[in-house]
Amino acid sequence: MPMSPREIQHHRFVQAALASSDDCIKIIGLDGSLQYMTDGGRRVMEVDDFDAIKGCPWPDFWRDEGNRAAVAAIEAACEGRDSRFTGYADTVKGTRRFWDVKVSPIFAEDGSVESILSVSRDITAIKNFETEQELLRSELSHRIKNILALVQSLANQTLRNDSDMATSRVAFLERLHALSHAQDLFSSHNQVSTTLSHLVESAISIQDPSRVEVSGPDVHLSSKSSLAFALTLHELMTNAVKYGALSNAEGKVAISWSVEPGDGEPELHFQWKERGGPVVVPPERKGFGSRMIEKALVGYINGAASITYAPTGLVAEVRGPLSALLAL
Repeated sequence: MPMSPREIQHHRFVQAALASSDDCIKIIGLDGSLQYMTDGGRRVMEVDDFDAIKGCPWPDFWRDEGNRAAVAAIEAACEGRDSRFTGYADTVKGTRRFWDVKVSPIFAEDGSVESILSVSRDITAIKNFETEQELLRSELSHRIKNILALVQSLANQTLRNDSDMATSRVAFLERLHALSHAQDLFSSHNQVSTTLSHLVESAISIQDPSRVEVSGPDVHLSSKSSLAFALTLHELMTNAVKYGALSNAEGKVAISWSVEPGDGEPELHFQWKERGGPVVVPPERKGFGSRMIEKALVGYINGAASITYAPTGLVAEVRGPLSALLAL
């Protein structure tokens, strides 16, 4: 019986709607074979010739858990039940995509299941966003743990063997400020790392540039090693201003670093060298800065550090493998 004009118009509307949809709409046989795909589905699945894939097992398009979910969805549809799952499936041209899939039975007039309808929506962008957010949450959690560990170390080291609470409080707050400022460097522009030169420039920003010489290549540091270096620079700068080369009008500081061959892998060699300040006298007791550079920092970078109290000026050196320092 021929269709009426109204039925023809409705049929054309349905065909146009299906063709314009970005969903991949398919008819699947009860045996799981692919029988039909809309024009919109062929477009999103990058199908140039549907006949080449017609009759192929639909679950074979799916990867890993997606394959098992597709098999289970067909079994459920054959039993008259709807189901839904998400998973990865490649397009015909090999583009990996993540899909949200709804599978439903198509019933005959007698109530039996005669075929299966599958509607797959490409949600790759959403999946990628969720993955990125999870990575950011993991990085944030890792960074917070590092910061808390450093704060605990700052408190323990600053207050140990110091009976003057007022002095300890000032020193502790100054170190927290240095830590906070270093964290600001990472937070700007959603960075998860910074460069050693950026840390050095920040540490010496309030000093006369003619009294501080800086040289070294761009080296990207992980958040963990960056925080440790920021505190080290703060301690060295504070000591230089109070007692060292920057405590008079003539002294200077040379800050340099380089990447050199190491034992099996490249190493970073960092040096802080003072000259022209008051005659240096080795302290009777090592302070927080010395202990942190020689022990705590070494633990963070898996390297070695030393402080030499030469009469002409303090020299601090740090060596560590790039693999323990770099932002990966």
